[in-house]
Amino acid sequence: MTMRVFNEIRFDNLRGDLFGGLTAAIIALPMALAFGVASGAGPAAGLYGAVLVGLFAALFGATPTLISEPTGPMTVIMTAVIANLIALNPEQGLAMAFTVVMMAGLFQVLFGILRLGHYVTMMPYTVVSGFMTGIGLILIILQLGPFLGHAPPPGGVLGTLENLPSLVSGIKPTETALAIFSFGLIVLFPGRLVRFMPPQLLALVLGTVLSVIFLSGDEIRRIGEIPTGLPEIQMPTFSAQQWSMMLIDALVLALLGSIDALLTSVIAENMTRKESDANKELIGQGVGNFASGLFGGLPGAGATMGTVLNIKTGGRTALSGLVRAGILLTVVLWAAELTAQIPLAVLSGIALKVGFDIIDWSFLRRAHVVSRRAAWIMYGVIVLTVFVDLITAVAIGVFIANFLTIERMTKIQGESVKTIDRPDPSNKLNRDECMLLQRAQGKVLVFVLHGPLMFGLAKVISRRYAVLDSHEALIIDFHEVPVLGVSSSLALEDMILSDLKAGRPVYIAGASEQIKERLGKLGVLERIQPEHVVNTLEAALRDANRYLEEKRVAKAPE
Repeated sequence: MTMRVFNEIRFDNLRGDLFGGLTAAIIALPMALAFGVASGAGPAAGLYGAVLVGLFAALFGATPTLISEPTGPMTVIMTAVIANLIALNPEQGLAMAFTVVMMAGLFQVLFGILRLGHYVTMMPYTVVSGFMTGIGLILIILQLGPFLGHAPPPGGVLGTLENLPSLVSGIKPTETALAIFSFGLIVLFPGRLVRFMPPQLLALVLGTVLSVIFLSGDEIRRIGEIPTGLPEIQMPTFSAQQWSMMLIDALVLALLGSIDALLTSVIAENMTRKESDANKELIGQGVGNFASGLFGGLPGAGATMGTVLNIKTGGRTALSGLVRAGILLTVVLWAAELTAQIPLAVLSGIALKVGFDIIDWSFLRRAHVVSRRAAWIMYGVIVLTVFVDLITAVAIGVFIANFLTIERMTKIQGESVKTIDRPDPSNKLNRDECMLLQRAQGKVLVFVLHGPLMFGLAKVISRRYAVLDSHEALIIDFHEVPVLGVSSSLALEDMILSDLKAGRPVYIAGASEQIKERLGKLGVLERIQPEHVVNTLEAALRDANRYLEEKRVAKAPE
C-alpha cells in the first residue's frame, strides 16, 4: 500500500474548513502565548510552534481534521529541557533546546518510517493516565509563581515547592487578581457558548483591557513587544558533553508527542467516522516539530480542544489546519505588537486551567474501585513523573503493569493446561475419545494446551508433567494453541525428550504449521516418528491404544 505525500486537502467543504480553521486559530493564540511564556522560551516561540507544527502536520499528516500545536504535556517537558540546558550552558542552552526539538521531530519521522504508529499507544491505560495526571500537576505547580505575581523560581517543581512560603508571603495582589479573573472566567464560562467565543481568548482580551484601563498605574509584568516578521533559522547546536542527555530528552519529547497526537487522532476518527494512517501521521508530526525547532518554536502535538472545535464548527479536510496556520502567521508577521500589553498573570491563569484539564479526574475518582493494583500503578507513575522524570515513570509503570498482566494471564492459562488419563465430564472430550481413553486404562497421558503459550507457562507445564510419570504413552494436544513461545517450547522439548528417552511413544495432535515449524527448529519433531504426528486427538488415541495392544501381545507368554 503506497503512502500519499500530502494530507487530504479538498475545496468542496470550503465554508466549514474556513470556520473550523478560524475557530482553531482563535483558540490557539492565547494558548500559544501562555505556553511560550510558561516554557521559558518566550511568547514568540509559542507562536512559531503553533504556526509551524500546525502547518506541516496539516500538510504531511494523515488525519484531515487534526489540529497540531504546542500542548500542555509537550510544554512541561520542554520547560524542563530548557531549564536543564541553560543551567549547563547559559550561552547556548536555549539553542540546544531547539536542537532537541529538531531531534524529536526526526525521531517521530523514524517512528513513522519504521511503521511503529500502532505500537506507540499500546500502553496500559493506568500508565497513560498516571503520566498525564503527573504532567498536569507539574504544569499547575510551575504556574504557582506567576499566579502569585513572581517569575518562576529556578529548580522546576522542587524549586517552586521549596520557595512556596516566600512566594505566598510576597504575593502581588494585583497580578494574582488578574490570574484569578482569567482562571475563573474560563472555569465558569457556559459550555454551550464555547463554539462561538472561546473562553481563553475572552479571558486574554478582557484581562488585558482591565489591566490597561484600570491598573495602568500598577507595576504589572507584561509580555512586551514580540518581534514581527519571519523567525530566524536556529542552526543545530549541541555540546559533546550534553549529547547523550539531549538524545534522551528528544526521545521523551518524540514519544510523548506521538502518544498525544495519536490519541487525539483517534478522537478525530471517532467524531468524523474516518480512519487515518497512524504511521503517516507520525511523519507529519515529525516534519512539523523539526521545522518548529529549526525556527525557534516550541514542540507540539495533536491538540484535543482545537481538534474538537475544528470538527464541531465544520472542519472536514486539512484545509482547516492550513487556514488556522495562515491566520496565526498573519499575527506573527504584522500584528504581534498588539500582544505587548498582555499581562503575564492572565497567561498564567490560562495555563493553570490547562493543567487542571490535563489531570485525568475521571479515572482518579474510580481507579481504586476498578482495581487496587491499577490504582497503585497510576499513583506510582504520578509520583515518579512529578518528582523524578517522565521516562523513568513510564518505563517503571509499563514494566510493573505488564508484569502483573503476564502474571494474571499465566494464572488463567495455567488453569487451562490439563492432564487427562481417564474420561471425565469436565474434560469436554467427545464419546469416541472417551471410549478410547477408557480402553487405555490410565496408561495414556493426554496433555491438553489452550491459547498462546507465553513464557510464563513454561514452569506450569514442567510442574504438571513432573508429578505424572506412570503413563506408557504421551499425547500432546495442540488444537487450541495458535502461538508457541520459546520458553514454553523448551519446556515441551524437555517433556518430549524425557518420554522418548524412557522408551515411551509421543504423539503430536492438531499442531498448526507454526507449531510444527517451531518444534522442527528445536530438533524435536525429527525425533518423533512421522506417523505419530496426526491431525486429531481421536487419531492419536487410536494409535496409542494400538501401541499398548501390541505391547501387551509382545509381553504375553507363548
